[in-house]
Amino acid sequence: MTDVRNYILVTIAYWGFTLTDGALRLLVLLHFHTLGYSPFKLATLFLLYEFMGVLTNLMGGWLGSRFGIKSILLSGLTLQIVSLILLSLLNPLWSAIFSLVFVLFAQGLSGVAKDLTKMSSKSAVKLIVPKDNHSTLFKLVALLTGSKNTLKGLGFFLGGFLLSVCGFVYALWIMATVLLFVLILSGLLLTGSMDKTSKKARFGEIFSKSRPINILSMARFFLFGARDVWFVIGLPIFMLSNLGWTFEEVGGFLALWVIGYGFIQGFAPKLIKNSKDGHSTELKYASLWMVILCIVTLSIAVAIELQFFIPVSLLIGLAIFGFCFAINSALHSYLILNFSNVEDVTLSVGFYYSANAGGRLLGTLLSGVSYQAFGLTGVILVALGMLVIATVFMMQLRSSFNYENTNQKY
Repeated sequence: MTDVRNYILVTIAYWGFTLTDGALRLLVLLHFHTLGYSPFKLATLFLLYEFMGVLTNLMGGWLGSRFGIKSILLSGLTLQIVSLILLSLLNPLWSAIFSLVFVLFAQGLSGVAKDLTKMSSKSAVKLIVPKDNHSTLFKLVALLTGSKNTLKGLGFFLGGFLLSVCGFVYALWIMATVLLFVLILSGLLLTGSMDKTSKKARFGEIFSKSRPINILSMARFFLFGARDVWFVIGLPIFMLSNLGWTFEEVGGFLALWVIGYGFIQGFAPKLIKNSKDGHSTELKYASLWMVILCIVTLSIAVAIELQFFIPVSLLIGLAIFGFCFAINSALHSYLILNFSNVEDVTLSVGFYYSANAGGRLLGTLLSGVSYQAFGLTGVILVALGMLVIATVFMMQLRSSFNYENTNQKY
């Protein structure tokens, strides 16, 4: 019961963090857009955030295996509070270069914080699920991931709302206060196995030696790069500049999209039948849904290029894209835990999500560059290319999987 209680506490802490993380992303994007930042400059504000995610997941997995999930979680929450406070100190009288460097630094801290908390919560699932109970593992992972994204969507709405009502500085202080409460609660109540480790990993073990985990990580790299390449900069700026939407409308739409995306993730286990070995059926469906996602993305690009009822085509296309992406993401999040041992789950999860962060870093960079150069259609086509690569990796994983090692953990 202690492990279950600790898992619930870790999940609540992750929820609280996710709410502020989603709000902060939209706050920064909308605030600096009003200051006249170009799409490329807006993208640079998030580069260090994503880059630090790559390093944090690698190092965090190693640190988690040595010091326990509780220590990593509390560190992540603390860094996010520091990041929020730093951003609130931004002075309009500073030079443009100094302001940019300052924001990059604060965003970098936030990137570290995000991936420390994510790794803690995802690893906690593996600790409480009995070995080979694949169905329960899939359901808990889907529930955690889905609820996280639902709250991130609420965070987008919250960010747009707070910016309009309270302004940039007060919005940051409100979020820092809420997160401080979550930090104190977690520090006081988390006990037991969440603060212990059964294995002291060597530093050299941060890189996975498992072929399935490596291939899955590459697929994740391009999958999330494809999403962020048009969602981080291109889509919000297109809605503001070309469709004439307000901050509240952009924030509200992105919130609803991510909430719906999270809702579908939570129900993914009901749509995918579990296989006895925990991976054969799941890998088949993961490949199939990747192909469907590519077709949907191509259809959106064609509709936008032909100017076919652009607002309607875009909104319907985004809804279908979100559904397909949610199924893929839920399957991937389950498979990484299925391929991991309990003893080194933080290492496996850390390596996997470092690939996730790397894809988002590339997607963020390409988002600003490709939108500024080619517009929304070009951005979507770049996303399509990345999705095709991710599909190839998933098909390779399915075809090359060694079924003789079904009862082994990779």
